[in-house]
Amino acid sequence: MTIERHTEQHTGEDFRPHRVVVLAMDGALPFELGIPHRIFGRPKDAAGRHLYEVVTCSIRPPGPVRTDADFDIMVANGPETLATADTVIVPASYELGPVFEQGVLTPELAAALAHIRPGTRLASICTGVYVLAAAGRLDGRPATTHWADAERLQRLFPQIKVDADVLYVDDGDVLTSAGVAAGVDLCLHIVRRDHGTAVANDVARRTVVPPHREGGQAQFIQRPMPEPQLATTTTARVWALGRLHEPIQLRDMADQESMSVRTFTRRFREEVGISPGQWLTQQRVERARHLLETTGLSVDQVARDAGFGTAQSMRQHLQAALGVTPSSYRRTFRAGSDGVNGQVSSGT
Repeated sequence: MTIERHTEQHTGEDFRPHRVVVLAMDGALPFELGIPHRIFGRPKDAAGRHLYEVVTCSIRPPGPVRTDADFDIMVANGPETLATADTVIVPASYELGPVFEQGVLTPELAAALAHIRPGTRLASICTGVYVLAAAGRLDGRPATTHWADAERLQRLFPQIKVDADVLYVDDGDVLTSAGVAAGVDLCLHIVRRDHGTAVANDVARRTVVPPHREGGQAQFIQRPMPEPQLATTTTARVWALGRLHEPIQLRDMADQESMSVRTFTRRFREEVGISPGQWLTQQRVERARHLLETTGLSVDQVARDAGFGTAQSMRQHLQAALGVTPSSYRRTFRAGSDGVNGQVSSGT
């Protein structure tokens, strides 16, 4: 990942929110169609201005769009609205027809997508990825979708690097997610890219969802539910979060649950989707990001408080996770620096 300043910084009379256009197609899933509105409709800057404007459009002139529920929705905007987008989001649909069956766009959908300006950021939720794939926007790129549809996606589009084991994939100007709740994770990730962890965490709190699930976290695929009487790893995670500034060994975490290291590691991966070590590193990176954004602590102090020990160690971990140094991250996202924060964008 690399950090770059948002290309359009507007202040005062010039301010214009980032426009997110959501493409509603027949067969839309109401829950997934509503995710972008819920997440991007919340963030505001220090002056109380909405950082995003969210608009829904159809591939046809304004009118009703069928959903997979027992109701239709009335969409007031036609496909020309896509030409005004800074970000286009394509949610899932159960009526993709030849897009899903043969990997080709219908003439109507192709004409709609032709309105999208070059350089517009694209994102999909669940089977919305088939639309981006059929449009050629994912050729040679990594992508994901719901695990149940990943094999078909790879078969229809062998030129795509499909990863069925992750929640979402950020490939810079094109992002894809798995199904349902992973769409929430993806949209929160985009807010975090654009405006930092403080803004994203505030949205997550208001939405009552976890503030951050790393994209590389595994989808939960056909895993049996743990027996009720079996202990979980929750106590160990809570214990570790209160001690991120201290050295934490795997044995220490296993002891909190009175498990062997082997059993604890297996149970942790089953519940969280990643290893305890990966999880600890993620939590420390998030802690460092928060401190860099919201405090004036020196880089050395942030490194100690986040549990990295040294500034060099923290620099290596932030470089691996975000593609930037701590100082660069702070300059971009320090709260109140310029009213509208910068943007983190991922490289390949």
